[in-house]
Amino acid sequence: MAKARAIVKRLKAIKNIRKITRTMELIATARFKKAMDRASQASAYTKKISEIVADIARTAGGDSDEMSHPLLRAPEATKNATLLVITSNRGLAGGYNGGILRGAIRRMKETREAGATLKLEVAGKRGISYMRFQAESAEKTYTNFDDRPGYDEVERIADRYIEEYISGRLDRLDVAYMKFVSASRQTPVVETLLPIGNLATDQAKPARGRVVDYELLPSAQEILKEIVPAAFKARLFKCFLDAAVSEQIARMVAMKGATENADEIIGNLSQKYNRARQSQITSELAEIIGGAAALE
Repeated sequence: MAKARAIVKRLKAIKNIRKITRTMELIATARFKKAMDRASQASAYTKKISEIVADIARTAGGDSDEMSHPLLRAPEATKNATLLVITSNRGLAGGYNGGILRGAIRRMKETREAGATLKLEVAGKRGISYMRFQAESAEKTYTNFDDRPGYDEVERIADRYIEEYISGRLDRLDVAYMKFVSASRQTPVVETLLPIGNLATDQAKPARGRVVDYELLPSAQEILKEIVPAAFKARLFKCFLDAAVSEQIARMVAMKGATENADEIIGNLSQKYNRARQSQITSELAEIIGGAAALE
């Protein structure tokens, strides 16, 4: 009887856990759809603004003076680097944070071995806790980014990076995050966002047969003053959006696996309970039959 009671108690606990994991799976699914819509829209915007820069470069005829911008020029040497690590505030997302943090640690090691001064910034409580455990000091931390990062919040960070880069206090900006490729594929990456490089060739290659001629007024230089910072902000914002949708996918997959495992455990425990109960009933019947036989 004691064994059957223990199995019943464990069954009840597993069923309660299953309710939680199933609910979290449904919540992550709902959030994933909304986050994916935002990421898709941002991807389209980032691609289009890069295509415009490519068209302007072609229209300007490749004049280096006309097409110059501080964010496009790489410094002679990388002396001051910043690494922004984007992780989640909550756990129960499988290996989501692990892949990002491993890539971040590798980049930190490479940067320091190259002799550059590294400044670390971390978004997400999981990354903050991990870096603290690794005895790494973060210059700035952010916990306000969740499944719906706001453009205004990201823009304030981007403006600071732009100001530091133009003033010479920052030579390179790396971002470690989970890149959203598709609903079935997300890849932890460490991307260099500053210097931007040649947007005309790196970010958007014109499609075959696509020819767009622009009349640049007042000049290509004036247009670049606005469009290049906007392109950088869009890329940084897309990193946060990719991280948000990838986190929801990771949590959805993890909770789905946990729910399926709970179902399997419940099935196995139910079988054990039935066998224990059957054995108990058989034993009780044998005792009754033995007692009746003794009375005859």
